[in-house]
Amino acid sequence: MNNSADKATIRSAALVLGLASIIAVHVMDLTAKMQEVPYIGFMYIGVIVVAGFLIHRVMSGATRLDFLAAAGLAGAVIVGYVVNRTVGMPGATGDIGNWWEPLGFLSVVIETWVVVLGVTAARAAVLLSPVATTIPEAVGVSSS
Repeated sequence: MNNSADKATIRSAALVLGLASIIAVHVMDLTAKMQEVPYIGFMYIGVIVVAGFLIHRVMSGATRLDFLAAAGLAGAVIVGYVVNRTVGMPGATGDIGNWWEPLGFLSVVIETWVVVLGVTAARAAVLLSPVATTIPEAVGVSSS
Protein backbone atom coordinates (compact mmCIF):
# COMPACT_ATOMS: atom_id res chain seq x y z
CA MET A 1 0.00 0.00 0.00
CA ASN A 2 1.14 3.51 -0.66
CA ASN A 3 0.77 6.47 1.66
CA SER A 4 -2.40 7.75 -0.07
CA ALA A 5 -4.04 4.34 0.12
CA ASP A 6 -3.11 4.07 3.81
CA LYS A 7 -4.73 7.44 4.51
CA ALA A 8 -7.85 6.45 2.58
CA THR A 9 -8.10 3.22 4.58
CA ILE A 10 -7.72 5.10 7.86
CA ARG A 11 -10.33 7.67 6.82
CA SER A 12 -12.77 4.92 5.84
CA ALA A 13 -12.20 3.01 9.08
CA ALA A 14 -12.69 6.17 11.15
CA LEU A 15 -15.87 6.96 9.22
CA VAL A 16 -17.22 3.45 9.80
CA LEU A 17 -16.48 3.84 13.52
CA GLY A 18 -18.28 7.19 13.55
CA LEU A 19 -21.33 5.81 11.74
CA ALA A 20 -21.42 2.79 14.07
CA SER A 21 -21.30 5.20 17.02
CA ILE A 22 -24.24 7.16 15.60
CA ILE A 23 -26.15 3.88 15.42
CA ALA A 24 -25.20 2.98 19.00
CA VAL A 25 -26.28 6.34 20.45
CA HIS A 26 -29.63 6.24 18.68
CA VAL A 27 -30.30 2.60 19.58
CA MET A 28 -29.64 3.43 23.25
CA ASP A 29 -32.26 6.20 23.19
CA LEU A 30 -34.75 4.54 20.81
CA THR A 31 -37.06 2.89 23.36
CA ALA A 32 -37.48 6.10 25.34
CA LYS A 33 -38.16 8.14 22.19
CA MET A 34 -40.72 5.63 20.92
CA GLN A 35 -42.58 5.95 24.22
CA GLU A 36 -42.27 9.75 24.51
CA VAL A 37 -42.67 10.95 20.91
CA PRO A 38 -43.08 8.09 18.44
CA TYR A 39 -42.40 10.11 15.29
CA ILE A 40 -38.95 11.04 16.64
CA GLY A 41 -38.39 7.36 17.36
CA PHE A 42 -39.17 6.60 13.73
CA MET A 43 -36.70 9.28 12.67
CA TYR A 44 -34.12 7.50 14.86
CA ILE A 45 -34.91 4.25 13.04
CA GLY A 46 -34.31 6.06 9.75
CA VAL A 47 -30.94 7.34 10.98
CA ILE A 48 -29.99 3.85 12.18
CA VAL A 49 -30.93 2.22 8.86
CA VAL A 50 -29.20 4.83 6.69
CA ALA A 51 -26.05 4.77 8.86
CA GLY A 52 -25.98 0.96 8.57
CA PHE A 53 -26.36 1.18 4.80
CA LEU A 54 -23.54 3.73 4.63
CA ILE A 55 -21.29 1.48 6.72
CA HIS A 56 -21.87 -1.25 4.15
CA ARG A 57 -21.11 1.15 1.29
CA VAL A 58 -17.92 2.48 2.88
CA MET A 59 -16.67 -1.02 3.70
CA SER A 60 -17.45 -2.19 0.16
CA GLY A 61 -15.29 0.47 -1.48
CA ALA A 62 -16.69 3.91 -0.90
CA THR A 63 -17.17 6.55 -3.53
CA ARG A 64 -17.08 10.29 -3.05
CA LEU A 65 -20.89 10.24 -2.93
CA ASP A 66 -20.84 7.76 -0.02
CA PHE A 67 -18.54 10.03 1.98
CA LEU A 68 -20.75 13.03 1.27
CA ALA A 69 -23.87 11.03 2.19
CA ALA A 70 -22.31 10.15 5.56
CA ALA A 71 -21.48 13.81 6.16
CA GLY A 72 -25.01 14.80 5.09
CA LEU A 73 -26.65 12.28 7.39
CA ALA A 74 -24.60 13.43 10.37
CA GLY A 75 -25.24 17.07 9.50
CA ALA A 76 -28.99 16.46 9.31
CA VAL A 77 -28.94 14.80 12.75
CA ILE A 78 -27.07 17.81 14.17
CA VAL A 79 -29.72 20.12 12.71
CA GLY A 80 -32.43 18.01 14.35
CA TYR A 81 -30.61 18.22 17.68
CA VAL A 82 -30.29 22.01 17.43
CA VAL A 83 -33.97 22.40 16.53
CA ASN A 84 -34.96 20.12 19.40
CA ARG A 85 -32.83 22.10 21.86
CA THR A 86 -33.81 25.59 20.65
CA VAL A 87 -37.46 25.74 19.57
CA GLY A 88 -38.46 22.13 20.18
CA MET A 89 -40.43 19.81 17.93
CA PRO A 90 -44.18 19.19 17.91
CA GLY A 91 -44.99 17.27 21.07
CA ALA A 92 -41.36 17.39 22.20
CA THR A 93 -40.49 20.61 23.98
CA GLY A 94 -39.03 19.06 27.14
CA ASP A 95 -35.44 19.22 25.85
CA ILE A 96 -35.42 22.93 25.01
CA GLY A 97 -32.25 24.35 26.54
CA ASN A 98 -30.99 20.92 27.61
CA TRP A 99 -27.67 21.19 25.71
CA TRP A 100 -25.56 19.17 28.14
CA GLU A 101 -27.63 15.99 28.37
CA PRO A 102 -24.83 13.38 28.12
CA LEU A 103 -26.18 11.17 25.34
CA GLY A 104 -27.24 14.14 23.21
CA PHE A 105 -23.91 15.89 23.71
CA LEU A 106 -22.02 12.69 22.82
CA SER A 107 -24.18 12.36 19.73
CA VAL A 108 -23.29 15.88 18.55
CA VAL A 109 -19.57 15.25 19.08
CA ILE A 110 -19.73 12.01 17.08
CA GLU A 111 -21.82 13.56 14.31
CA THR A 112 -19.46 16.53 14.03
CA TRP A 113 -16.61 14.04 13.67
CA VAL A 114 -18.50 12.21 10.90
CA VAL A 115 -19.21 15.48 9.06
CA VAL A 116 -15.52 16.44 9.14
CA LEU A 117 -14.38 12.93 8.14
CA GLY A 118 -16.95 12.64 5.37
CA VAL A 119 -16.06 15.99 3.83
CA THR A 120 -12.29 15.45 4.07
CA ALA A 121 -12.59 11.90 2.68
CA ALA A 122 -14.73 13.17 -0.22
CA ARG A 123 -12.19 15.90 -0.91
CA ALA A 124 -9.34 13.39 -0.82
CA ALA A 125 -11.28 11.05 -3.12
CA VAL A 126 -11.55 13.85 -5.68
CA LEU A 127 -7.85 14.65 -5.43
CA LEU A 128 -6.89 10.98 -5.83
CA SER A 129 -9.44 10.16 -8.50
CA PRO A 130 -8.07 8.39 -11.58
CA VAL A 131 -10.43 10.53 -13.65
CA ALA A 132 -8.25 13.55 -12.93
CA THR A 133 -5.24 11.80 -14.48
CA THR A 134 -7.10 10.69 -17.61
CA ILE A 135 -8.73 13.99 -18.55
CA PRO A 136 -5.84 15.12 -20.83
CA GLU A 137 -6.07 11.83 -22.75
CA ALA A 138 -9.85 12.12 -22.96
CA VAL A 139 -9.63 15.52 -24.64
CA GLY A 140 -6.89 14.42 -27.02
CA VAL A 141 -3.87 16.08 -25.40
CA SER A 142 -0.84 13.86 -25.71
CA SER A 143 1.84 13.71 -23.07
CA SER A 144 4.67 13.44 -25.60
